[in-house]
Amino acid sequence: MSAKRTLHEGWTVSGDPGAPVAVEGVPASVPGVVHTDLLAAGLIPDPYVDDAERELAWIGRTDWVYRTAFEHEAADWDGIDLVFDGLDTVARVSLNGTLLGETANMHRRYRFDARSAIREGANELEVAFTSPYAYAEAQRERLGDRPNAYPEPGNFIRKAACNFGWDWGPNLAGVGIWRPVRLECWTTARVDEVVPRATVEDGRGIVDFSVRLKKAADQDVDLFCEVAGHAATVRLAAGVETANVRVEVPDPELWHPHDRGEQPLYSVAVTVRGGESDLDSWVGRIGFRTAELDTEPDDDGRPYTLRINGEAVWVKGVNWIPDEALFSRIDPARVERRLRQAVAAGINYIRVWGGGVYESEDFYRVCDELGLLVGQDFLFACAAYPEEEPFWSEVEAEARDNLARLAPHPSLVTWTGNNENIWGWHDWDWQPDLGDRTWGAGYYHDLLPKLVAEVDGTRPYWPGSPYSGVRELHPNEQAHASVHIWDVWNDEDYTRYRDWKPRFVAEFGYQAPPTWATVRRMVTDEPLQADSPAMLWHQKADDGQAKLQRGLDAHLPPVRDFDDWLYFTQVNQARAIRFGIEHFRSLQPYCTGSIVWQLNDCWPVTSWAAIDGEERLKPLWYALKDVYADRLVTFQPEGDGLKMVVVNDAAEAWNGVIGFWKCNTEGRIIGRALVTMEIDPRETAVLELEPGAIPRDGEFLVTGREDFPRATWFTKEDKDMDWPKARFTAETAVVDGGVTVTVTAETVLRDLCLFPDRLDPDAVVDKALITLVPGEAVTFTVASEAIAASPELRKALVAKPVLRAIND
Repeated sequence: MSAKRTLHEGWTVSGDPGAPVAVEGVPASVPGVVHTDLLAAGLIPDPYVDDAERELAWIGRTDWVYRTAFEHEAADWDGIDLVFDGLDTVARVSLNGTLLGETANMHRRYRFDARSAIREGANELEVAFTSPYAYAEAQRERLGDRPNAYPEPGNFIRKAACNFGWDWGPNLAGVGIWRPVRLECWTTARVDEVVPRATVEDGRGIVDFSVRLKKAADQDVDLFCEVAGHAATVRLAAGVETANVRVEVPDPELWHPHDRGEQPLYSVAVTVRGGESDLDSWVGRIGFRTAELDTEPDDDGRPYTLRINGEAVWVKGVNWIPDEALFSRIDPARVERRLRQAVAAGINYIRVWGGGVYESEDFYRVCDELGLLVGQDFLFACAAYPEEEPFWSEVEAEARDNLARLAPHPSLVTWTGNNENIWGWHDWDWQPDLGDRTWGAGYYHDLLPKLVAEVDGTRPYWPGSPYSGVRELHPNEQAHASVHIWDVWNDEDYTRYRDWKPRFVAEFGYQAPPTWATVRRMVTDEPLQADSPAMLWHQKADDGQAKLQRGLDAHLPPVRDFDDWLYFTQVNQARAIRFGIEHFRSLQPYCTGSIVWQLNDCWPVTSWAAIDGEERLKPLWYALKDVYADRLVTFQPEGDGLKMVVVNDAAEAWNGVIGFWKCNTEGRIIGRALVTMEIDPRETAVLELEPGAIPRDGEFLVTGREDFPRATWFTKEDKDMDWPKARFTAETAVVDGGVTVTVTAETVLRDLCLFPDRLDPDAVVDKALITLVPGEAVTFTVASEAIAASPELRKALVAKPVLRAIND
């Protein structure tokens, strides 16, 4: 038998006596991080407001001690273990004054034998954390500096790199018992590790269990492995602690991504028995599916095609960062909200970026249930990493631990060695500084692929993002496998996406500030200005405001005030990403996917995210919902002409008629066309437009508003189009749970948006970025009890700055 007890109550935290703020015996949350404990105690300001972050750098340079007491009732246990699912990061764990062990890795679990230190009755548990800066800087001094995209020592400690700040995140490097802790007591034997390798062979579900036990005595035990009512039992003789057990399930239902089918999940269990008694058990869920990555060279270079159950999947992806800078605030409900927002936008793939963490069981559980594919980076990002000890052993331990922990999840389909480090070695002037020092190549090309094959064995591994398939090629070669496109945001206009012909885009992005309600939470500057001190503090990208302005100058009319700036920059972000994805999807099947940087934010900030740090949807989210729809129509240039590309990524054929109109700036229709189409499932059709259908200077094309997102083609940028001033009528109606707003256009309305969060911070609207021609109408639905209950708010809902069009 075994017993498990969480130890989450009664904790306190204390800091160094010489710290800028005296902290002694402050109540602490476990799981938690020190910043939230100090904030709850009123000892520090909110780091998310104005520039309060800059006042808190001392926290990461302070040693901290967590303490609690618990009662223990003596019993005839063979083993008593203290188990930590996550310690951040460098710590000494003591029980009743006896040192149980030391840690130096945030990304792995730890188990300590507590038998010699625990006592009946009261026990005192202490976790003493060393400052992450002190440890990392000491390792840097010992091993010699290595290049890093940021002037921080995060590559010298196995801790989330983004804790030290990023171009979208704050520097809140701290400490904490960031995942659960418990006391586990057991007799005879316990389950130490289970890796269920689920595959499909000839229509049969195969689960190969790799099981490791920990025995307290040399005696026989039985191991019982079960999958959905199908089971196998083996006996482990005295002295034997490992076993490989196969269980077969005939004709299983296959797990699919949500845009390809259903997500059946099967319960699995492993029980160790001694005689007639169950000694310990492990339970989980799996899904049956195959995952392959086709990167075999072809006539055009090297593809990067993800196949699930043998079927190629066009990846409609987003990059994922930790959803909160203070990790303890990421509860299961928040994770599920974010992932449901992803599914609602048509996203089928989440890339968990290498500067964060190996995501939680909650994250992967929800992805399994929702049918979201996941690519998990190993945790290396934008820096050269030493391969000397203790780092080689720590990386091996964390990789083994997480490969085993995440193995059950069918949503996890790829492992990637790092983020941009191979690219950095080639292009970022690392080599002169490195000389002959290690930088991580041994991890990406040797250690990690070996461990993925050994521990997992069912998922593909790719050495880096980006990576072209062989070391001899430049890692960001667009004809070969995965690329990152950052010249557009950093140096070029977003129309330069069309200069790329990639096989697979693993990162590209464009910035915008967060929603109005989030801006009002993050800054207290009055009046609000794009370049006010607090707004600039919440812009972490190098020269970010100037890059935003460059984009505005290229496409949109001059801004008149902060309201214009906020709206125009958000529209420009959405247009840029839509522009890129339409181009990439028009290249399929040559191009096999796009992964937008990024889905989410970890605090309120101007960034590349579609969902801001307060969980609100930016216009980019609505653009993703349109451009990642199963059915897409897009106009694309072809030499001096124009073509219409029709993409059918649905499971059914698309047979019907597409109508499009040629209009002048007044919105008057001066030409019409109807296209009859028959497109098979997962296929693309291309139609070259006749010269007479192509708009001339100042004209534009627009498709009908039918069962697919509207396609448009403009011959000039909005700043150069002679649009009439926006005229329309708007009517509101109270409905269950909120309000509808019906807007009828009297002129062209460009990228019509409704921003109800200006009236109710919790309000959500169902659509955005609507372009109308005269006589057309659109109905927005706003979920907000507060607005529904207030005539004044309903009146404000149909006026500036809540209701906006580019030509208003």
